[in-house]
Amino acid sequence: METAKLLKKPEAMIFDMDGTLFQTETLLLPAYHKLFDTLRAEGLFEGGTPPEERMLNSLGMLLSDIWMRVMPEASDAARARADELLLELEIEGLQHGSHQLYPQVKETLEALHDQGVRLFVASNGLEDYVRGVAAAHELVPLFEGLYSAGEYNTLSKVHLVELLLKKHRISSAWMVGDRSSDVEAGKENGQTVIGCAYAGFGREDELKGSDVIINDFTELLRLYKNAQ
Repeated sequence: METAKLLKKPEAMIFDMDGTLFQTETLLLPAYHKLFDTLRAEGLFEGGTPPEERMLNSLGMLLSDIWMRVMPEASDAARARADELLLELEIEGLQHGSHQLYPQVKETLEALHDQGVRLFVASNGLEDYVRGVAAAHELVPLFEGLYSAGEYNTLSKVHLVELLLKKHRISSAWMVGDRSSDVEAGKENGQTVIGCAYAGFGREDELKGSDVIINDFTELLRLYKNAQ
């Protein structure tokens, strides 16, 4: 854990979903390969499936931006169909497949909740996906709100977090996430940022600007205990 400054105890913690709470690749990669098999079968895509790393390194972005990066040569129809298929296949995987949270995520969230911390999710994902992951892992009762770009049609996580803070009248929060969009969302809204370095997605400087960087989710408990 890298500590940059003394932290203040927050009213709330706002969590990214993919790469922070949820080991996205355990659900995403099987769906990803099925998606491209279907696109080829439907005549909407030709050639091999783009490298998995291209998809994984795009996590945290809005879905429309992800497809521009993953298959820049594809048609608008292919990208629109990919939106539909990804959600369909991931919901199917949540119901019947194998997928995991990061170690001790549920236990840590329960401990924070028991200490009176208000917990939220703010994700650039689709509403049904975000709610589906939370429900599948029995996290819903721990969260005061599950916010997604898909539900609120926000153009960035900055705006999503701004909406969340205003709606729940929160003045002090920790934004907890693994991508630059999480750092930006926290800082642009005047909040503390806890960067999560354990997922391994993104660039080397992905978490630049974080107040603290953690390498294990359970470190949040120590940070909260030691905060003033």
